[in-house]
Amino acid sequence: MTDLALVSSLARAATHPDPAFPRFHPRPAQGWINDPNGVSYIDGKYHVFFQYNPSSARHSMIQWGHVSSADLVHWEEHPVALVPQPGGPDSAGCWTGVVTVDDGVPTAAYSGVHDHGGHSQVVIARGSSDLVSWHQDGHVAVSMPTDPLVTAVRDPFIFRFNGSRYAVQGAGLADGRAALLLYSVGDMENWEYKGIWLTSSDPVAAMHAPAEIWECPQLVEVPVAGGGSTWVMMFSLWLSGDDHEHANGVGHLIGSLSADPETGLPVFTAATGGKSDLGRDFYAPQIVQLAYSSPAAAFAASSAAASALMWGWANEGPGRDGRRGRTQEEIDDAGWSGVLTHPRLLSVADGALVVAPVPEVSAYRGAAVASDASGSVDVPAFAEVGVTGSGPVSLRLGSGADEQLVYSGTVAAGEELRIFIDASLVEVYRSGSVATTLRAYPLAGESWTLELPAGATANVWELTLPR
Repeated sequence: MTDLALVSSLARAATHPDPAFPRFHPRPAQGWINDPNGVSYIDGKYHVFFQYNPSSARHSMIQWGHVSSADLVHWEEHPVALVPQPGGPDSAGCWTGVVTVDDGVPTAAYSGVHDHGGHSQVVIARGSSDLVSWHQDGHVAVSMPTDPLVTAVRDPFIFRFNGSRYAVQGAGLADGRAALLLYSVGDMENWEYKGIWLTSSDPVAAMHAPAEIWECPQLVEVPVAGGGSTWVMMFSLWLSGDDHEHANGVGHLIGSLSADPETGLPVFTAATGGKSDLGRDFYAPQIVQLAYSSPAAAFAASSAAASALMWGWANEGPGRDGRRGRTQEEIDDAGWSGVLTHPRLLSVADGALVVAPVPEVSAYRGAAVASDASGSVDVPAFAEVGVTGSGPVSLRLGSGADEQLVYSGTVAAGEELRIFIDASLVEVYRSGSVATTLRAYPLAGESWTLELPAGATANVWELTLPR
């Protein structure tokens, strides 16, 4: 397949009629998208599925969209992968799930909802070797537990421990606590429920992951700076009243896995935790675990050596914090909603989660439009910015009475602040910290301005699509 075919998804974005449409984050030209699903690396190619409604810019009749890439730079859009089956266990939507390889066959395990009642089951589908064609026969691997304490279940995630395959699902309990449910997955088509595994009454979880339902749970092993590895558990923090406005965002716990001396089942012990993104426009991330030859290899120049890559969903939203948003009517007129972030590398340093953009996204750098600039710097609508120095940094959109403060933060001596602007999506990465994901919508004729402290400098590149 030629480079031209591979870049087609992003090339089409460059001609999209909506100036707020991102050009460097692959997504269909029309329709609603949300949670990344089935993120996988199989036979030398990254696959990212996502919840998708191709018919409108609203959250309804969710299917799985699909894009893939061999290099995290050139992306190909594929036909819809999974669709609701009339009368089947997923007739009301193919919701969040994962893709794994089971006996050599790409296999999806996802939340299927039958009747909009909210009770989900884990549904299994089998894919072709290239993950483009899928066979859905409505097979249910496990239904909701009969325990009356468990009132909501969703979003299966598979992990391996001590040579065995397990899964978790997020849950809500009748007493208001969020929970994780544990399953043994010796047979992909018949999961064995092992009970409530962890709840938000755990003191570390209560501090860092407060919620009524833990959505989109993730559990992966990530490298530690200086050597070794640790386990990171991540949750999207659902509260009643959330309507794609997730005030609690995404939280994580850092800890260890050990085997229960009696049952051999994994036991997670949380040591610390925190917020997984500092913006209000980030939710439902999914992480793919990659093999690496040694912990040190995870910090090599190529992200293919890293152990964990994460994508998240940046939703559309109303204005907040002095920023303009989009009304539902404006979203309907635009015909699209939702963006997936750049792929992000995960590691742990000094007991804290570190999130960085994959090195590959530097391939989008085009001409340098400012080099070692200081003070007030004009920034293009599609740009990467690298800031060094010490002191407060702000990113503003527009001027005069309509000016918006989109981002405000600090850069410390010896650190670098990297800012990516892709039309209405802003991603900010600070050395040694997690990212900040934001949405802002330029009006015709408006421009971006970066304000730097005395002595700080910025390099600015206009983004372009590589051949």
